[in-house]
Amino acid sequence: MPTKPIAKQTHEDVVGNPKTDELAQNREDGYGQFLTTNQGLRVNDDQNQLKAGERGPSLLEDFIYREKMTHFDHERIPERVVHARGVAAHGYFEAYGNATHLTRAAFLQPGAVTPLFTRFSTVAGSRGSSDLARDVRGFAVKFYTEEGVFDLVGNNIPVFFIQDAIKFPDFVHAVKPEPHNEIPQAASAHDTFYDFISINPESTHMLLWVMSDRALPRSLRMIEGFGVHTFRLVNAEGKSRFVKFHWKPVLGTHAVAWEEAQQISGKDPDFHRRDLWNNIEGGAYPEWELGVQVVEEEDEHKFGFDILDATKLIPEELVPVQLIGKMVLNRNVDNYFAETEQVAFHLGHVVPGIDFSNDPLLQGRLFSYTDTQLKRLGGPNFHEIPINRSLAPVHNGQRDGHMRQTINKGQVSYGPNLLNDNFPKQAKQSEGGFVSYPERVEGHKIRLRSKSFVDHYSQARLFWNSQTEVEKAHIVKALRFELGHVQKLEVRSRTLMQLAQVAAELASRVAQGLGMEVPSAKGVQLNLQVPADGKAADYQSGPVTDAKASSPALSMAPDSKINAGKGSIKTRQIAILATDGADVAAIAELMKTLMDGGAQTHIIATHQGSLKGKDGQNLLINWTFQDTSSALYDAVYVAGGEHSVNTIKQDTDAVRFVNEAYRHCKPIAASAEGVDLLKAAAYPGATDIIGAEGVITSTDTKVAELAKQFSQAIARHRFWNRELKAMPA
Repeated sequence: MPTKPIAKQTHEDVVGNPKTDELAQNREDGYGQFLTTNQGLRVNDDQNQLKAGERGPSLLEDFIYREKMTHFDHERIPERVVHARGVAAHGYFEAYGNATHLTRAAFLQPGAVTPLFTRFSTVAGSRGSSDLARDVRGFAVKFYTEEGVFDLVGNNIPVFFIQDAIKFPDFVHAVKPEPHNEIPQAASAHDTFYDFISINPESTHMLLWVMSDRALPRSLRMIEGFGVHTFRLVNAEGKSRFVKFHWKPVLGTHAVAWEEAQQISGKDPDFHRRDLWNNIEGGAYPEWELGVQVVEEEDEHKFGFDILDATKLIPEELVPVQLIGKMVLNRNVDNYFAETEQVAFHLGHVVPGIDFSNDPLLQGRLFSYTDTQLKRLGGPNFHEIPINRSLAPVHNGQRDGHMRQTINKGQVSYGPNLLNDNFPKQAKQSEGGFVSYPERVEGHKIRLRSKSFVDHYSQARLFWNSQTEVEKAHIVKALRFELGHVQKLEVRSRTLMQLAQVAAELASRVAQGLGMEVPSAKGVQLNLQVPADGKAADYQSGPVTDAKASSPALSMAPDSKINAGKGSIKTRQIAILATDGADVAAIAELMKTLMDGGAQTHIIATHQGSLKGKDGQNLLINWTFQDTSSALYDAVYVAGGEHSVNTIKQDTDAVRFVNEAYRHCKPIAASAEGVDLLKAAAYPGATDIIGAEGVITSTDTKVAELAKQFSQAIARHRFWNRELKAMPA
């Protein structure tokens, strides 16, 4: 009985061809069909219960009502404890074909194109929380490869808060709303979180990342992704190498301002999921390149840190990222619950050529994810839900269980067997069978952390040193905000002690905003982290090395290494402020330039409908100043036209629109009389708004040159240096 060969996916199979999408088998919209029960019985009346007379009691025998209501009563499944608020999309991955020497994984071989499903999420909040909370973003990708499912489950930050998975429940309990009052939602600015942080020095590095602009992305399409852990790649010859996975967004990596994030949470809490949905629907497909940092086995211990420590990253200056393929998201989900909510990721879903390291956080996650899905999705058959189903054939002796969908035939459900000629049989490695890398492991049973994990501050300092002055100021402001919401002074004090181990400047600037002094201490007390019979010295952070070291790849500045060569106005949202009497010809000329570059423009006016230009032309209005906010846009243009500008100047919402755009360091342009609105929007500290960095003005009604300069400014994303004058020391 021959074994069925694995079906190889071609580019035509995967990209834009729904007829070959095996996941589409379970999709239907009911159009043109009769209403039926779940058993296929056509329903005559779905609007009235079966009753004993028109005004009589309802009857228990009404099986149609009971089925409908029972299903409704059970529509909700337990939400994820973490990563509950998510958004996802379908797409494909195309390998560049340059990773053959690194791995035997089929989806990374030349010409391979693989369908995938990607879910983004916030970590701390519930399903109903805001997209713009200050938080880590989950970045999980399910590859439906010809060898089975591979899940790359990571975040938009390359490190984590803890080193060992046994501490994960403690960390999550600390960052979640406090149990006595369920406050605050989707936020870390509270006592229990900082109590945990202040007595767990290993969390300090991650804390700085979360307080940075990385935690406030402009768009999910503009975040980096990281596998966090060190994995293994194994090639066809059995050669193993350590690897870190990276996702690099083609549009660059960008953020919003903290005040802006708070405004967006009020104006449009679905900002990120709406942005992703609309751009995919509009054909502006998000793209990321997959990169790897590769470390030879013999180089495992050559760094000043342990590559198995999840609180550490490998600086790209030490090990460059090699790009090995591209992901494109080109189709939105058909049903949020069936796909985005029911998708089940697991780090243990690997394929031949990808294996694990001994990272203790990774090792713990290999258990936790399956255990979580069993609870959340109701049983062991969650792999049969369509969104989780492998495109490779599934044959084994597993049977039954809650909500089993496969109807297995035959009398044999065990192995080895002779009744079925020993089928399904085990696959040799040459036949695609997965073989774990034969790493030699020996040692005593012991609950102890390696001393190579003990330095908790060097990389936190590396991150701090790598930030621009504006980025540092953002971290300081974030910590002042967070610790300002901490009620217990001893928790604030301990946290300042931790920050002082990173950089005296950081701690003193945060302390100044809190009206406190940085506590004098030689080190942080770790009593709660030491085993009952352990020694504090074994857990105390070692000496901080390379105090001045920095890594340019860690900055998000517009001209930083990660954004170099990625200046683009594609998908940028541009607000055009105009009303009756505006210079419609100039607006049309500017819109053409911006839209030719891939930007999207909206006319914001004092009323709905159409505006009548100064020369009689009409222009459709998208929003009014009461309907929208500058926080939802990337840049602002104020059109000329005396009557238009004079009218807008009298609208306080319009003046605030420009004021906030300037304060949030966005590109601003104005032509002819539109310059007067910029003057009206000036505020103390911004009296030099005309001529400020990123503000383009022209007295001419011809806007060709202004449009060109405006496009260049938009491509830079923000002009953060405008903040420095107004920021506290």
